[in-house]
Parts: sequence; structure tokens; C-alpha cells
Amino acid sequence: MDIGGTLRKLRLARNLTQEDLADRCELSKGFISQVENNLTSPSIATLTDLIESLGSSLEEFFSVTPEEKIVYAADDMFEKEDADLLRGSIVWLVPGAQKNRMEPILVTLGPGGRTAEIPAHDGEEFGYVLKGRIILYTGQVAHKLKKGESFSLHPTAPHYIMNPGKDKAQFIWTSTPPSF
Repeated sequence: MDIGGTLRKLRLARNLTQEDLADRCELSKGFISQVENNLTSPSIATLTDLIESLGSSLEEFFSVTPEEKIVYAADDMFEKEDADLLRGSIVWLVPGAQKNRMEPILVTLGPGGRTAEIPAHDGEEFGYVLKGRIILYTGQVAHKLKKGESFSLHPTAPHYIMNPGKDKAQFIWTSTPPSF
């Protein structure tokens, strides 16, 4: 852990100068500079004083919150020939999205392919057709979509998607909460 850098960020977030912090802790400005540049290590008592003077605690200071990953490369994604799909595959676009409120996938269906039927559930689903044609079946109703069209539903009935065409169909499908 970069103790000096973390102290600097905390100090700057509170709009304090090194001199302001030094005065609060009865230390020299030079000492604060050395600590922030990791040229010296403060004692536990001094570190505690510094952290408390910045309105934090040792527990908060040392808690490591993993950085949220925002961008995913193709190597991060997981593709699976899905047993529940007839002639198709699924790419999970955001690894570990099952723990999030939204789960986006890329579905590819070969000619005549279809997804498994998903039971009605609380939440919402969205889809966007990238290639080909699909039919979204919600209960007994069929909704035809082609490339460039999208769907949005609150799934109050069992539903599935089928590729009625002779060419491959591909679409982004997102569910909240995750259900794939």
C-alpha cells in the first residue's frame, strides 16, 4: 500500500496544505512531505494522528476497495456453446455480471436455433438485434424483429427467442436482475 500517496490524496480531498496538516499534528511541514513521498515512515501513533486529523480512521484508511472494472476486452469475456440453446452460443460480455443488477450477453443463433424458455420473473429485459432476424415469444404472442430493432419487456409470461431465418442471427440481450 502507498501510505504516503494515500495520505496525500486524503489531505488534498480536504483542501489542506502540508503546513495545515503539520500544524494539526504538531509536526513539521518537511516531515509531512517526506511521509507523503514515502521517504520516511511514521510511527503507528503518528500515522494514527495524521489519519484522525484528516477525519478518517485506521480501518477506513487501510480498507482496500477494489477498483471497479469499467472496460472489458474480448479476452475478459466468456463464450459458451450453451446446452439450453439449440444451434447457438452465448458470450457473457461482463464477467461476473450475475452479481450485478444487470447482466448483458451476446447471443448467436444458427438457422432454426432458439433459446431455452425463461419463466416469468420480476425485472426487465432488453434486446438489440445486430444481425439477422429473430422472433421473441412472450406467452402465446410472437414479436418479429430484424437487424437494428430492439425489444424491452417486463417478463410477466414465459418467453424465448427463435431464429426463423436461413442465416445466423445475433443479438445483445440484457436482463435485470440477472437471469441467464
